[in-house]
Amino acid sequence: MADGGEVIFKFKGDDKQLKSTVNEVSAMTQKTLKGLAIGTAAVVTSFAAIVTESVKARGEMEQLAGGVQKIFGESAQIVTENAQKAYKTAGISASQYMEQVTSFSASLLQSVGGDTVEAARIADQAIIDMADNANTFGTSIESIQSTYQSFAKQNYSMLDNLKLGYGGTKKEMERLLKDATKLTGVKYDIKNLNDVYEAIHAIQVETKIAGTTANEAANTLTGSIASMQSAWQNFLSGTGDLGQVVDSVNTAFTNIVRIVNDALPDIMNSFYNTLPQLMELG
Repeated sequence: MADGGEVIFKFKGDDKQLKSTVNEVSAMTQKTLKGLAIGTAAVVTSFAAIVTESVKARGEMEQLAGGVQKIFGESAQIVTENAQKAYKTAGISASQYMEQVTSFSASLLQSVGGDTVEAARIADQAIIDMADNANTFGTSIESIQSTYQSFAKQNYSMLDNLKLGYGGTKKEMERLLKDATKLTGVKYDIKNLNDVYEAIHAIQVETKIAGTTANEAANTLTGSIASMQSAWQNFLSGTGDLGQVVDSVNTAFTNIVRIVNDALPDIMNSFYNTLPQLMELG
């Protein structure tokens, strides 16, 4: 050993093998470090994207929450709680829920004499009814939302969008209200938005449309995926947590496994039955 603390190896003979091994180790080390760098960069990039989306979502939620607070006052918390669970009940995120609520609640609040608690209840029921109708008939939710908003302006030309068997006229809406009265015993006034929404709800309950969204969120692949996406948006906006995301992912995965288990025997039987033909084709 030299005085400076160096270790000197003396190697005699063919050093080709040694050089080759050193080169391989060096190459592997470089690849590993490069892989770690790429992986770390990907994680950092993904995290930065999530933070960016979260900031945007929280900004939108802050603005929407302000609108809900202005309309519902002390009952705003009821709307917020309904919005937080809308990923299960209506297949939409909390921000989408609040956006829908603010689009017609001023008229709804007026129709219930300023009772904010009642307005919050009817608004929640109406949003769930919209989702149930859209999911049952495959109509775009935007079309159904526009229809409900038009009722707030006493415009009934879009009533046929609901596909409940009524045309798009005021006379047809009056017929719907009369049919609802036969079902519930309650007299509905076409000039009262609350009565209009309640009557539509009664018809959808009778025709077994009500509740389809919540059922699909739990028991169908498409519904559970929509619920999962909405739960993720709630997490980004701060109105939900990762626990809800995990629960919705588990539900979606359960539905995937069920569908695969149902489909696999049919696929195998079909393949087995057509195997002779496939073999003949060479």
